[in-house]
Parts: sequence; C-alpha cells; structure tokens
Amino acid sequence: MPLLPAAERVGFGWSFEPGVVIPLIVVGVVYARGAYVMRVRSSHAPRATAIAAFAGGWATLVVALVSPVDGISEQLFSMHMVQHELLMALAAPLLVASRPGPALVWAFGSGSRPVLVRLLRAPLVRRTWRALTQPFTAWLVQAVVMWLWHAPPLFEAALHSDLIHAIQHLAFLGSAVAFWWSIMHGRREARGLAIVSLFTTAVHTGVLGALMTFARSPWYPAYGAGPEAWGLTLIGDQQLAGLIMWIPASAAYLVATLSTAYRWLHDSEWEVVERERAALAPLGR
Repeated sequence: MPLLPAAERVGFGWSFEPGVVIPLIVVGVVYARGAYVMRVRSSHAPRATAIAAFAGGWATLVVALVSPVDGISEQLFSMHMVQHELLMALAAPLLVASRPGPALVWAFGSGSRPVLVRLLRAPLVRRTWRALTQPFTAWLVQAVVMWLWHAPPLFEAALHSDLIHAIQHLAFLGSAVAFWWSIMHGRREARGLAIVSLFTTAVHTGVLGALMTFARSPWYPAYGAGPEAWGLTLIGDQQLAGLIMWIPASAAYLVATLSTAYRWLHDSEWEVVERERAALAPLGR
C-alpha cells in the first residue's frame, strides 16, 4: 500500500537533534558505566530489575523524542499526545523505579564522586527535592503543568518555537518524575495519599481528554492541513488525541492506583502479623 503524502514527507525517519540526542547518549553511557563500576567495586550494585527499568525508561525517551513519533507529532496532535503520554506515564515511572542516582554518581572517578555526593546531600538541595516530592505538591505541580501546557496559547507557542517546545517537554518529564517519586519512594505512612493522588490524576486527565474529545471546534488550528494529509480532519485529530488521554492514559494511572493499594494492604497485613508475633513471643518462653 502506498504511503500517505504526510508519511512520505516524514519518511518514517529518526530525528538527530543534537540538543536531544547528545543528552540521551550521555545519560545512557554514564548510567551504564556507573552500574558496571558498582558491580565491580560496590556491594550495593543495582539489581537486574532496576537496570531493566532504567533501560526501559531510557528507550521510551528515545521513542518519544528521537523516533518518527517526534516528526509525526509536528503534523498530528494525536501523535503529539502519544509523545507526551510516553514521557509522563511510561518513561517517568520507569526511570523513577530504577533509582538511578547511585549508578550515575558511581560513574565518576573517586576524586569527583565525594564532591557530587556532598552537593546532592546539601541542605538546600535535599529540602528542595523533599518539598517537590511531597504528595500534594507533586500532584499539584503535575496537574498545573498538564492543564497549563494544553491551554491553546501555550500549546501553539510550543508548535512555533523549538525552545518553548523543549521547555514544554522538560516540564512534562520533570513534573512527572517528581510525581512518580512521591508515589514510589514516599513515606510508607503516606501511601494513602499516594492512592488519592493517582486516582485524582486519572480523573482530571480523563476530564481533560473528554473536553478535547467532545469539543465542537479545534483547540489548535496551528496544525492546519497536517491532519488532512493523514486522512483526518482537524477536529477528528483532536478527538483522537482526547481519547488517547481519556482512556489509555487514565487507565495507566488507575492500574498504578490498584497496584499501590495492593502494596499498602499487603504491607499493613505484614505489619499486623509481625506485631502479633512480637506480642506472642514472650509467651513461648
């Protein structure tokens, strides 16, 4: 079957924008070196599951920012939505689950490694990170970022400026990393808040997706005739993007909600059993 004109123009090619490709390569190489050094010299080497999570998150960034997904997203809002969901709902949680910090630090020599550790443990850095990853703060920041960047003036500004587009992607990824960190690595007693954060995120992303789906006029006319070259109307492309945010993206947060609730109940049950054992231990003497 012949390619559509838009597909021919995109060429299903990969983007090699230096500002994107170089940081991805550097981070990937640094992590790989750090993980190797830790396996050789440290007793706390990353587990295979952590390495796999980092590799998955890194590969997802490549798909979102370097693969044809990036090129097609300039013509289709629906593909732009896929790109954003890859950043926020897949790459971010995988990277957070891998806890890459130690491996990234161990990649450096013994002379610079203590300096990096002191910098990361500086009171200002720790207080800032702790504040950003508080459950409510992380939830609010991600929600504001998501809704604000989908406001037509800001979104269309990102379509016309590479710099604003880069800032948009950094905002999506950065806010998502803080959000998922608050979910996965927050205090155990705050796990109830994590469940609320995940559930309400699923709700408000679903609402935003529904508003796009049922809108009677296009929000982003700057896409122009791009969707038509792919056999879509401007409003049809927007409705497809809304469905992507409404259903699969919201479902991802709901699955994470159920997983977190399960872990919470499992840990609570384990704590009850341990308390019972501690209470019965003196009686067995």
